[in-house]
Amino acid sequence: MHQLFLHNDNVLDTHSKTLSAGQTGLLNGWGVFSTIRVEEGVLFAFERHWERMRHDARLMHVPFPNDPAWLKSRLLRLIEANSALNATLRVAVVRNHGGFFEGPDQTRDFDLIAFTTNRNPWGDSVRLAIKPFARYAQNEFAGAKILSWAHNLTWYEEAHQRGFDEMLLLNERGEASECTSANIFAARGREVWTPPLTSGCLPGVTRALALEEVRAPGITVLEKTLLPKDLESADQVFISSTTRDFLPVSEIEGLKIRNHGAVMQELSKAFEIYRQAYVAAHAGIAVPK
Repeated sequence: MHQLFLHNDNVLDTHSKTLSAGQTGLLNGWGVFSTIRVEEGVLFAFERHWERMRHDARLMHVPFPNDPAWLKSRLLRLIEANSALNATLRVAVVRNHGGFFEGPDQTRDFDLIAFTTNRNPWGDSVRLAIKPFARYAQNEFAGAKILSWAHNLTWYEEAHQRGFDEMLLLNERGEASECTSANIFAARGREVWTPPLTSGCLPGVTRALALEEVRAPGITVLEKTLLPKDLESADQVFISSTTRDFLPVSEIEGLKIRNHGAVMQELSKAFEIYRQAYVAAHAGIAVPK
């Protein structure tokens, strides 16, 4: 984590004592968050991150800023303060009121908190352990990115304890849903499949861009229910996230998978071209003071 962080309208040292135990959202995970890639000082795909946070905030009854420009201006101020032109940014909106243990000094409906950090070196591939019944697809809050994230962190830690890098989460029907912080894809021929949102997976921004905007010649990206056996029969299996882009899967616990072809690499190249165009279109925007 970099030295400075954003707290509402202020950029402060991370050692500053600014949060209180009486903030309901901090004690109960009652808030929403997103992780955004900063590329040459540009918040990549900010509009999609904003819209997903706004949607999840409404679902979770979390007060949320009305103006995306308000949020963006403060995040850009943090990027400038930390000289974090190529970094990873985490932004959270935390609910301050509600429940029996609300502190008496909460004057705001929500707190805005954001940090930046260096990008993580993920390596060349990922090995997946399997966690059955980890997602309940019928849950009202399935797919919401909320501060109650401890179960994902626990499964991620368990994967490492078992000699893997990530956890492939199955839903109540035994379908592949997602990883703890990534979506999953399988390619066969020139078709790429990713589980539908009805699997209980998070609507990841990289996933959405691959489905809706990024175009690689001859490659079709579709939603499709995927069982573990579908991953075994695929030519390639890979994951996606804001911090990883696309990363090939080299091993899945208990499965024999292949890594044939170059569809993921072609999709990755098309995604990078898309990102460069986005950054070029949004660069040069003045950072509000």
